[in-house]
Amino acid sequence: MSSLELRNVNKNYGSYHALRSIDLSVEQGEFIVMVGPSGCGKSTLLKSIAGLETISSGQILINGRDVSKAEPGERGIAMVFQSYALYPHMTVAENMGFGLRMAKRPKAEIDAAVAQAAKILRITDQLDKRPKQLSGGQRQRVAIGRAITRSPDVFLFDEPLSNLDAALRTQMRVELSGLHAELGATMVYVTHDQIEAMTMASRIVVLNKGAIEQVGSPLELYRNPDNLFVAGFLGAPRMNFLGVTVDETSGNSIRVSAPGLSPLTIELATPAHLSKGTALTLGIRPENISVVTDGSEAAVSGHVRLVEHLGRETILYVDAGNLRTVASESGTGNITVQLSYVAPFKAEQPVALKLDAGQLYLFSPDGGHTISARKAIIER
Repeated sequence: MSSLELRNVNKNYGSYHALRSIDLSVEQGEFIVMVGPSGCGKSTLLKSIAGLETISSGQILINGRDVSKAEPGERGIAMVFQSYALYPHMTVAENMGFGLRMAKRPKAEIDAAVAQAAKILRITDQLDKRPKQLSGGQRQRVAIGRAITRSPDVFLFDEPLSNLDAALRTQMRVELSGLHAELGATMVYVTHDQIEAMTMASRIVVLNKGAIEQVGSPLELYRNPDNLFVAGFLGAPRMNFLGVTVDETSGNSIRVSAPGLSPLTIELATPAHLSKGTALTLGIRPENISVVTDGSEAAVSGHVRLVEHLGRETILYVDAGNLRTVASESGTGNITVQLSYVAPFKAEQPVALKLDAGQLYLFSPDGGHTISARKAIIER
């Protein structure tokens, strides 16, 4: 039996369709992370699971029980908010035990639950303090502790780390992953931070315009995106997208080209029924591009527009002249290159770029669906 199941869930605000036919099954003990751009519906979906939003149609089941119309307190969930939502006049212990007190549980049971949660979160020495005496990370632990004491069927997290600084976010990611392993609980986590998604999730749910684009493990989505949107959303720096045209077709092979790009012959994994002149999008991740000194190995030439020295790696933004980038906010001809070493490049320096022929992606013109490529040969 699934721990959480969503069946054809829809949410309308008047004429605006915020959630569109959401189907999702979450197994016991999974850590599900929902990601997507602002306005994609991820927080609305989380609040719908919690009962803070009423769905327009569909079903929400928790441990097989239909809770679509149940009150939040009757659903067997506990939610951790971005804003902590702690009572300033209560101590840490009182905040953590508040839900159990409202449920009129015995004092001994409340004290034991608070003590156990505090031990797990390593805040036993903070129980007598009030929220204003705590750091941001400690306050978030208290909010998580309040959820733990309720022993819910499903934990819900709404961007819980976004108020923390970078160092604390890293620390809390590690602690949340450890907490998930220790509790073996089902967790559904909403974030705009793909690093959180890639490092913590059992599976990632990518949302766009109120609909699910793809569900899978972090590496599955990174390596095998279903479409151009997923490919571009996961990965930092983002995937490069280049506009190419089909020049020739032969069986399962096609030849594509573009101004400023060496022609490529690509063998497809399955027939794509493409015709000559079809416009496609070619994708390649920044880490699969290298700078070469031998121009005969280069697929693209250009000059450096901007260099970012990040210590252990170097990011180059390369103006490739007439080569057209698509689905990009970075501008025409701008290619991002991620080098795993310190490189002494400077702005306006000419560079020759080699593409890893085994790491190319093709996307169709009809919605950007992925066309599976087995291998490619770059003509020199």
